[in-house]
Amino acid sequence: MRYLIAIALLANTISAATAETAPAPVASNADAFSSATTPIGTLLDNPATKAVLEKHLPGLADNAQIEMARSFTLKGIQQFAADQITDEALAKIDADFAVLGQPK
Repeated sequence: MRYLIAIALLANTISAATAETAPAPVASNADAFSSATTPIGTLLDNPATKAVLEKHLPGLADNAQIEMARSFTLKGIQQFAADQITDEALAKIDADFAVLGQPK
């Protein structure tokens, strides 16, 4: 439920945020998966990284409104769900991503 609220808030601020800031950097094939640089959509489309998200942020991938946040990074939406997308959770996610290695 909190993810729903966070994503709804995110949807309401997308136009304002994109007008004021540059888009989030996108991970290239040379970069490892990252909560700070890899778009959520990329993470959800990869079964291995989606499993990592489900492990650390259960329910995020199944949220009906997550589609609106596909172009954002986890770090980018952290402010909208800071109680769940904590620095500790992001560190654990990045540690699991490091084990996965480079994007294919």
